[in-house]
Amino acid sequence: FKVGLQLFLAGWFSVIDEIVNRGNKVMVDLKFFDIPETVKLAVEQLQNRNITFATVHGNDSIVEAAAEAKGDVQILAVTVLTSFGENDMREMGFTGSVEDLVMMRCRRALALGCDGVVSSALEASKLRGEFGDNFLVVTPGIRPGANIETREDDQVRVATAKQAIINGADHVVVGRPIRNASDPIALIRSLQEEIAEGLALKKG
Repeated sequence: FKVGLQLFLAGWFSVIDEIVNRGNKVMVDLKFFDIPETVKLAVEQLQNRNITFATVHGNDSIVEAAAEAKGDVQILAVTVLTSFGENDMREMGFTGSVEDLVMMRCRRALALGCDGVVSSALEASKLRGEFGDNFLVVTPGIRPGANIETREDDQVRVATAKQAIINGADHVVVGRPIRNASDPIALIRSLQEEIAEGLALKKG
C-alpha cells in the first residue's frame, strides 16, 4: 500500500500502523527533498515501524543521506515524475529527453546505495536492459487498459499494469483509478488479472 502526502497528513503514523498491523507492506511516498541532514533524520523516523519502502527525490547528497540512514527501510529514488513530459523538460532548461534523465538518475541512485527507483513503465524496459535485475522498479502512472486513451488527469507518461510488468516493473502504483471507480473492487480484480497476464507472458 502506498501512503502519500495526502493520506499521511490526514492520519500520520496511525494510518501506517493500521496497514502494517493487517499484514500489509507499506511504501511511504513522501519524496523526501530537503538538505541532507534533514532527510537523514526524516528517514530515521521511519525505522523499526515495519515500513517496506520510502521515497527520496533530489541530488546526490540528498539521495545518499537517505540511503545511509535507511536501516530496515528500502529506499527508492524518484527519477522523473510521471506528470512530467518532454515539454516540461524544455521549460525547465533540460536539453535531453525524459528517458535520458531517468537513466542518469537511476545510475546515480544505485551507485549511492538506493534499493531501487520510481519511474514510469515506459522507461522500465530500458532500465532493466541497462542496469539488470538486482534492483527494484516501482511504476506509478498506471491506468486501466480500457481507459488508457481516454484519461483526463495530470499524468503524462502512463501505461497499463500488464505493460508495466512486461517491461520489468516489480510493483505498480494505482491510485485515482481505484479511488474514483464506481466499483473499486471490480477494478482491483481487473488490475490483478492484467498483472497475472503480464507475469505469464514474461515467463514465456
